[in-house]
Amino acid sequence: MAHPADGPRRTGRRRWYEEVTPRRWKAMFAAWIGYLLDGFDFVLITLVLTEVAGEFHLDTATAASLVSGAFVTRWLGGAVLGALGDRHGRRAAMVAGILLYSLGTFACGFAWNYTSLFAARLVIGLGMAGEYSASATYVLETWPVRLRNRASGFLISGYAGGTVLAAGLYGWVVPSWGWRPLFWIGVLPVLVALWVRRSLPEAGDWQAEIGGAPAGGPERHPERPNPFRPLFTGRVRGWANTVLAVIACAALLRVFTPAGAGHALWPAAAAALCLLAFAGQLGGRRGALLYVSLTVTVFCAFLYSWPLQALLPTYLKTELGYAPGQVADVMSAAGLGTMAGCWLAGFTGDLLGTRRAYAYTLLASLALVFPVFAVRGNLVGLGVLLFGLLALSQGISGILPKHIAGHFPTVTRAASLGFVYNAGALGGAVAPVLGARLAEGMPLGRALAVLTFGLTLVVVVLVGGDVPRRLGRLVDRQLTGDHLAPEPGDRGAGAGAGPGEASPGAA
Repeated sequence: MAHPADGPRRTGRRRWYEEVTPRRWKAMFAAWIGYLLDGFDFVLITLVLTEVAGEFHLDTATAASLVSGAFVTRWLGGAVLGALGDRHGRRAAMVAGILLYSLGTFACGFAWNYTSLFAARLVIGLGMAGEYSASATYVLETWPVRLRNRASGFLISGYAGGTVLAAGLYGWVVPSWGWRPLFWIGVLPVLVALWVRRSLPEAGDWQAEIGGAPAGGPERHPERPNPFRPLFTGRVRGWANTVLAVIACAALLRVFTPAGAGHALWPAAAAALCLLAFAGQLGGRRGALLYVSLTVTVFCAFLYSWPLQALLPTYLKTELGYAPGQVADVMSAAGLGTMAGCWLAGFTGDLLGTRRAYAYTLLASLALVFPVFAVRGNLVGLGVLLFGLLALSQGISGILPKHIAGHFPTVTRAASLGFVYNAGALGGAVAPVLGARLAEGMPLGRALAVLTFGLTLVVVVLVGGDVPRRLGRLVDRQLTGDHLAPEPGDRGAGAGAGPGEASPGAA
């Protein structure tokens, strides 16, 4: 959407980067740094999983649940901080998210046993979920409409950059000082939060429609939005949903901790029913099916990607016998591949449309899955193959925020993205445990290859076939196309977009 200070724009003969004003680049840089440090903080546990397991005497499945811990609270953090972003601005939610995940990471360095470390991971999950939805909506609502896939890809590449930074520090810090100092470094994002709070303007779309709105003004909302209002309409419903939230958290803790070993089926079913109930209420009668199907899509996207992300360092150290420095080299190659893939995804998405770019890129990634796990004793070859695989399979997730957020209007976008994405992110909690369990009957490398290949095909069908929107239109035939930017062939494309978003060329 155009900002008044930007002046009139003619995009026909301009290069794309000339459409991005210094104000927009500053917004991107701030959010990108937040994502970089988010990725750094979040993946530290995957790098030191074997060291932590050795110190606390944990088996592989129990250690893998530490990765899952941050996912247990993501749905709650995404929803609550997303609602904060819809009501009080994207910038406030970004700051709150950064503070939570950085303080949670700092606390990990002082953990004295499995339980204390798991509790700190729960705090990280709350913060990173809120930061994800706030930063994504902030950047997407600030950049020109026709460049929003690019904006999404550039932004998410910051997370991959954080994994590269973490891998480099792992090879330098852990052999000399142990795993704890690596987490203490994670408190540094607090400084970024303070800078964001002082220096950044609010997101353009939110400021135009909500933040700067005089009460009852034209094309403005007469009051600040409350995305959770449907959950608390009436005392009985409010209490019932509070109980559901407690049940969901308790059930997820039961599923993803050793306490639930062998008895996870019923808690998993209870958690799924609670989250589906929330999705149905937030979506309303006409939007419930869209909310649920988008959540399932994100769940499957995490299931195909997170076994590899969470257990690759363990595979490198246990099955291939690599030393910490070699693991750092391979993980750096993987992270750089993801970064490059995110950038490529942004350009491809703007050229072909988000869904087509997603499906075609994932299909291409399948050719590299099994070759990656066939390489033995060739560090360079493995690094090259992982770079290519992650550029295609993980890099395309750079445009996932744009794909999901485009289903929702500005007034509820952050909360809806926060809930749908982070409830679906429970696939990332299931993934490492599922990979570890599958590896009990076969080599870990083969288990990772099977999960990645099979579930990638599922995501190709869901995203490429536009399944969530098709299902949503079974209930709501007036469901519009992309609220953030028109997709080729979308019915109603651009409907519901914010001011200044009427056409693809709007700046």
